[in-house]
Amino acid sequence: MDAFATHAVENQPPQFGPCDLWRDDAALREALAREGGGAFADAVARYGALAGGELLAWSFDAHRDRPRLRTHDGQGRRIDTVEFHPHYHRIMEAAIAGGVAALSWASPEPGAHVARAALSYLHYQAEPGTSCPLTMTHAAVPVLAREPSLGEWVAKVASCRYDPRDVPMADKPGVTLGMGMTEKQGGSDVRANTTTATPQADGGYVLRGHKWFFSAPMSDAFLVLAQAPGGLTCFLLPRRLPDGALNGFRLMRLKDKLGDWSNASSEIEFDAARAYRVGEEGRGVATIIQMVMLTRLDCMLGSAGLMRMALAQALHHCRHRRAFGRRLVEQPLMRNVLADLALEAEAALALSMRVAGAVDAAPRDASQAAFARIATAIGKFWICKRAAGFVNEAQECLGGAGYVEESLLPRLYRQAPLNSIWEGSGNIQCLDVLRALAREPETGAALVSFLESVGGQAAAYDAGLARLRGALGASMEQAQARSLVAALAVQLQAAVLLSAGSPLAGAFCRSRLGGAGAGVYGALAPDADFDLVLERAGGS
Repeated sequence: MDAFATHAVENQPPQFGPCDLWRDDAALREALAREGGGAFADAVARYGALAGGELLAWSFDAHRDRPRLRTHDGQGRRIDTVEFHPHYHRIMEAAIAGGVAALSWASPEPGAHVARAALSYLHYQAEPGTSCPLTMTHAAVPVLAREPSLGEWVAKVASCRYDPRDVPMADKPGVTLGMGMTEKQGGSDVRANTTTATPQADGGYVLRGHKWFFSAPMSDAFLVLAQAPGGLTCFLLPRRLPDGALNGFRLMRLKDKLGDWSNASSEIEFDAARAYRVGEEGRGVATIIQMVMLTRLDCMLGSAGLMRMALAQALHHCRHRRAFGRRLVEQPLMRNVLADLALEAEAALALSMRVAGAVDAAPRDASQAAFARIATAIGKFWICKRAAGFVNEAQECLGGAGYVEESLLPRLYRQAPLNSIWEGSGNIQCLDVLRALAREPETGAALVSFLESVGGQAAAYDAGLARLRGALGASMEQAQARSLVAALAVQLQAAVLLSAGSPLAGAFCRSRLGGAGAGVYGALAPDADFDLVLERAGGS
């Protein structure tokens, strides 16, 4: 132990990490195989070791040295550039090479979406800020694939190569893609957007207007929405024109955000910005919705990953810290809290990976496509909503140590609310569920079919399912949407655990569907198998 003149330093946990995020996560290994991604297990395993080692170490620099905007160079020329710490670029390079942004497109075979989901979950644990450009790059591909003329963009995403240089697409081996929809006056109501798109003789368009929230502005191109003569339309706007000139958009400032510090988010203006139409005029929302659905899945995966890392921090501390004569992990009430957190984290991962499996199967199975459609909105609402409270509970396990920056938990806590807001806040998701149930009856049928497929295994589950049948059969009022979607989410999580044969399914059903504890972590029944839950949670 270290000795000072006044005291000895003892009873302090060792530094967290490096760790193997794949080896320590039994639930992830099982989910990858269960949902059809087992052929990619070796690649995911390699990335889990990398994420818990070098990427986690580099992430501290990427967050500490925040992106800086440079609008002009020393000679007064407009450059609209964002500078990052070198470790940001090393993380991006490793992630893209590892398939986080494009495995689904580089290896388009059954299971690829599931494996990429696992990679995204692992990456978010190490460095969530870079997950924004990685997610948008991945999700933009199905939209761009609608236009054969944009095929080179798709091919360069699928190359799995990162090139941070600010040069035209033709000069780069690989590209990243961003998205810009939000404007000051509209927010989530993108149909209120005022940015205009004027057709040109060569088939392109010129955009004029603004975007109030424009993430990852150093991406090579962006999918944006603007008002064309035929209505709200989707466009691809490159950062650089083919001749090397900067396109007509200007970075006004970077957002001063609560968290997500390693990622640059900006406000921009379009002034004669050149863009290419994607899809029909007036069909902008319908065109870009596939990108939105995939990014919403990554919001779920990111929040599940955040929970997993917060749990790992809490377990590490409590396994090494002693209080009142025993290690914290041996104290009965703390064991209850930790086990309850582990239940929540595994259920979040299980549902996220189940949706990823449905997305993977959707091109071959209409019922899985319908399930993915509604389960994405349900899971995005619930899992992202639970993340902030979860991380705060993990902080409590460390006490004051969880509130200071030497711990990873303050960064996780700042990050936790993001996914509940990004790509449609809670109300948007709940309204989307109501819309799907009313206008796309196949989604409700697929949802109920899955829920009913695991009936008869747990009394609390069956009682919850009976309540939901009544709620789904009644007229659905908008003001009650949150209570309905929350109930659907917890029932879905229980259904996934039951269908997987998870050893935690019974405890989850009793604690989440039986009404015990009123949502407070650490209220598991005395007969819960704490040893099993904590052993399954892994770590050291």
